Amino acid sequence: MSDLNEVGERDGWRCWLCDQPVDPDASVNSDLGPSTDSYAASKAKKGAKTIERLAHRQCNTMKGKVSPVVAWSPELFVVDPSPIFEAVERLERKGGREIVARCPGQREADEASEWLLDRLSRLAPGVRFEVEIKSGGGQFMLALKSA
Repeated sequence: MSDLNEVGERDGWRCWLCDQPVDPDASVNSDLGPSTDSYAASKAKKGAKTIERLAHRQCNTMKGKVSPVVAWSPELFVVDPSPIFEAVERLERKGGREIVARCPGQREADEASEWLLDRLSRLAPGVRFEVEIKSGGGQFMLALKSA
């Protein structure tokens, strides 16, 4: 089991589920207090390495009751965004690449790409992803690849 402070520092004290800040000084018994959960990349079949992820205690508890939803930032201009959690699970299992969103311009695509890679660093620590931006038909597609 990892040290809570090490996990918190690595994840920038942000919850992998809701992407909101986690107070490192809050009680671990508080709903918004820090907690960790174990994550094993499904791609690593040969002795899967378990990595801890930071979450609010309440978010961690809720994921046991309801499938996690990792929402796109409302500040991004993306069209037809794919469900992030499911796309990550498919790419870990099968590899390859998957179109995850469309953007109207290069700037919006760059912003969405940067945000997505940061978000995935907490969602699937230890798994390397790349985002390809492809232009076509007056729009820019974001293709997520497991590297």
